[in-house]
Amino acid sequence: MLGFSLLDREQPPRHVLAIGAHSDDIEIGCGGTMLALCEREGLAITWVVLGAEGQREEEARSSAHAFLGDGPDRAFACHGFRDGFFPYVGGEIKDVFESMKSLEPDLIFTHARDDLHQDHRLVNELTWNTWRDHLILEYEIPKYDGDLGVPNVFVRLSREHAERKAGLLVELFASQRDKHWFAEELFLGLMRLRGAESRAPSGFAEGFYARKLPLDLGGVL
Repeated sequence: MLGFSLLDREQPPRHVLAIGAHSDDIEIGCGGTMLALCEREGLAITWVVLGAEGQREEEARSSAHAFLGDGPDRAFACHGFRDGFFPYVGGEIKDVFESMKSLEPDLIFTHARDDLHQDHRLVNELTWNTWRDHLILEYEIPKYDGDLGVPNVFVRLSREHAERKAGLLVELFASQRDKHWFAEELFLGLMRLRGAESRAPSGFAEGFYARKLPLDLGGVL
């Protein structure tokens, strides 16, 4: 387990890029962390959803606004790739990543490499293919497949951020409420588990996977 602070006021990230295959992935995977980061001044955030149309796109936009708030340094992009079919249109999705190559984020959030959802795995692969020299943290998505692993990076959250994340998810994603796993108790439960594993003072945390962690003498970021 690695311990450090993404919210370090001495050397905070200046630009964060969050990428999700579907409209609720960023929120589930790193929503609490994003809520905390968004309280910082001078932080640019780019939020990219690759697969959302119709109601799902409307939910994605409303949710991104709720998590990010207002600010001149907030960018949101939503694409309409079909859920479950990402590997079959991989070339088109890669074009989207190629269009983002000019971005130089200090921190990138993306799907975990070992996620069993095929769309999630492709997004992870293209993230690493596009940004090779950046700090990338891979987030986890609970699901029926049971593919949760052992995170090696934990972001400790306040109870307020944890509860707000879980509440916003069930409030804003009406299209997902009929799924047996899409419940406030599940989201809080996973954060509570990661909080116990990282000895978070509040009891809540989000877990991430750092495949490569660039370090220098001045700190982590």
